Amino acid sequence: MTSPHSSGATSPLSSEVTSPLSRGRLLGYGIGSVGTGIFSAVPGLLLLYYLTDVLGVSAAVAAVVLVLPKAWDVVLNPVVGAASDREAVRTGHRTRLLLVGALALPVLFAAMFAVPGDSPSVAAAWAGLAFLLAASAFACFQVPYVALPAEISPEPDQRGRAMAWRVVCLTLGILLAGGLAPVLVDVAGDGRGGYAVMGVVIGALLGAAMVASVLATRWIRARPGPRPLGLAAALRTARGNRPFFALLGAFVAQSLAVAVMLAGAPYVATYRLDDYGLTSTMFVCMVAPSAVAVPLWRTLARRFGTVRCYVASVVAFAIAAAALYPAIVAGSTVAVLVLTAVIGLCYAATQLLPLSLLPETVHADAERTGHAQSGAFTGLWTAAETGALALGPGVFAVILAVTSFRSADFDEPVSQPESALTGLSAGFTFVPAALLAASVPLLLVYRRLAAAHRSGKGEHVAA
Repeated sequence: MTSPHSSGATSPLSSEVTSPLSRGRLLGYGIGSVGTGIFSAVPGLLLLYYLTDVLGVSAAVAAVVLVLPKAWDVVLNPVVGAASDREAVRTGHRTRLLLVGALALPVLFAAMFAVPGDSPSVAAAWAGLAFLLAASAFACFQVPYVALPAEISPEPDQRGRAMAWRVVCLTLGILLAGGLAPVLVDVAGDGRGGYAVMGVVIGALLGAAMVASVLATRWIRARPGPRPLGLAAALRTARGNRPFFALLGAFVAQSLAVAVMLAGAPYVATYRLDDYGLTSTMFVCMVAPSAVAVPLWRTLARRFGTVRCYVASVVAFAIAAAALYPAIVAGSTVAVLVLTAVIGLCYAATQLLPLSLLPETVHADAERTGHAQSGAFTGLWTAAETGALALGPGVFAVILAVTSFRSADFDEPVSQPESALTGLSAGFTFVPAALLAASVPLLLVYRRLAAAHRSGKGEHVAA
């Protein structure tokens, strides 16, 4: 008898052979990431600035508003993951949760930027509650959505193609959000009205992308194994997947670094480069090159190894982030934009490569345990990612508070002390660079564990 721990074990996810995925199916899956990219980017880019510089909420209170809803989301995502696996066992699909999230999120997203009244306290409470509900709706879509690549094909190369399409669409969504959202605010008249219009328009776009993906991926059959595991049992089983947790730790540190930079961009543009409108330009310079770089990184990863390319991209990302500090202090817009474009090339790798490795860790665990609990793993993954993306603005808000940043109503701007200018510059550059550097040892641990799995147990963990 073959043990599920042996190299001859058959994964519930790899029990059939399929033809190459068509472009229509790849696009149908990938387009959902236009919506997830928008939601991941816009709150991180604009919500903190909206609270402190439009609604007059203090930086310390804004930090709480941004972090608490996501702290709840960290708890919720594994629950959604286990529920997604149970749905997969009952129906063979993950469609219901996907649709709930896709329909609810646009309304809640618009509510985040439609704060009533003039009281900063009311503004903080409204925005915090709307953000909490929006993050919950996002979890209902994101968790099962991230589980789909492990089930879209039994062939690793086809799963890799799906992830490449997803990352390109994710990049387009982020580019759309970062490039269009601030422009909409400006065109609609700045202030509260501009943000309210932006919330409705961007919310409609992300909802359309998510619903389209739900309808286009109904063909994907979920194969989670003979019976669903409860949340506690799923987490206990997942605990033995050490490569997954090493990869997750590295990805969380990198996501936190990106989130801190997103939160800091409007402040650098406004207070260092003297032009809030540069927020969109900086964002486009970062994200546009990453769309072009995705196929390049996929080719390099196939030739030189995924983890080797991953480490190289993270190191280059950290160096470029640190190099931004002197350019910002000097007020050199050209240098800032050039370095931001370099960061964009590296950012593409930090999105594509970990998401390419994730389905392989799920498949390897299925061989180890006999349970293909994709939802459980993606619940943990998205919980950690969500927490990092939420913590980023909170970290930047704490930096602002510690360095005596002065919040103000939109109609009554204030000048900032030198300590605040130094703090926001360092928070945008040195803090992300340090987080990126801290993720490298975890990637090396992942490579060692993946090699041990390949040589000792024959499991297909990519390295």
